[in-house]
Amino acid sequence: MPEAETVHVARRLSEGMERGVLSFPLTSFQERGSLDVGAYRGYLEGRIAAGPGAVFPVCGTGEFTALDEDEYREAVTAAVTVTRGRVPVVAGIGYGWAQALRFARIAEDAGADAALVLPHYLIQAPQDGLVEQLRKIADGTRLPLIAYQRDQVAFTADSLRRIARIPTVIGLKDGHSDLDRLQHLTLAAPDDFLFFNGAATAEIQARAYAAVGVPAYSSAVHAFAPEIACAFFHALQRGDADRADELLRGFYVPFVELRDRRTGYAVSLVEAAARLRGLPVGPVRAPLTHPAPDDLADLQKLLDQGLELVGVGR
Repeated sequence: MPEAETVHVARRLSEGMERGVLSFPLTSFQERGSLDVGAYRGYLEGRIAAGPGAVFPVCGTGEFTALDEDEYREAVTAAVTVTRGRVPVVAGIGYGWAQALRFARIAEDAGADAALVLPHYLIQAPQDGLVEQLRKIADGTRLPLIAYQRDQVAFTADSLRRIARIPTVIGLKDGHSDLDRLQHLTLAAPDDFLFFNGAATAEIQARAYAAVGVPAYSSAVHAFAPEIACAFFHALQRGDADRADELLRGFYVPFVELRDRRTGYAVSLVEAAARLRGLPVGPVRAPLTHPAPDDLADLQKLLDQGLELVGVGR
């Protein structure tokens, strides 16, 4: 992608991060497991109407690793079609660099604005390898790239400087929540390099991230209750600590406690909450599983409580 276009995408994302949360939608499946593109379009329209800063389809919440390439193409194309340029579309790509490039080229052909590079598969790697991985992907696609550090991917300040010099690498999503390390990274980066908080249920740590210069964040809650996600975001924008605390105590903290009951709930609990609200998302795909009945009952109570806090009926 020519430098001017990369700068334009980065600017749109920066402006979006100031305007709203970053939306990571679920992917809609039929009850027998096949992709439901029609339902997905309707579901995405609801996410876009709620005013996110950008939409990130087929990433972690969207079960990227459960999709084949044809399904991925359909999902990204649907996201671009529904969005109609209203907000940037950043598609997830991943695995090793060769496979990530296959997905990047599909996303590029579908009209995505940028790509989020999910952590590579399985192996630990030295810093030189992490940098080279991004360089290989950048050399093979025109899309601007956002690196994602979590699990086995963690950049040093020196590596951050190196990836920031790759012309199409425009930002970093952080999922480690190591604020000491993150502060080193933000200080090492160019002024126009984008950072955002990608912790699970990022709202819990939003104020801590903002204190080290990273106020933007992704929101899984936006996937099923944008009313709650937007209320919290706007409370932070206004500096309304009392309202933010009310939402944290009344919804976010108990949601995290529920999420932590079982492995995989970071996605499957989000999907279950969307279904409880009648949203057309369908079931999760294996290896994820549907939440246990007792957890679903607690989720319904919590969802009702959160919606009541923001003045929305069930």
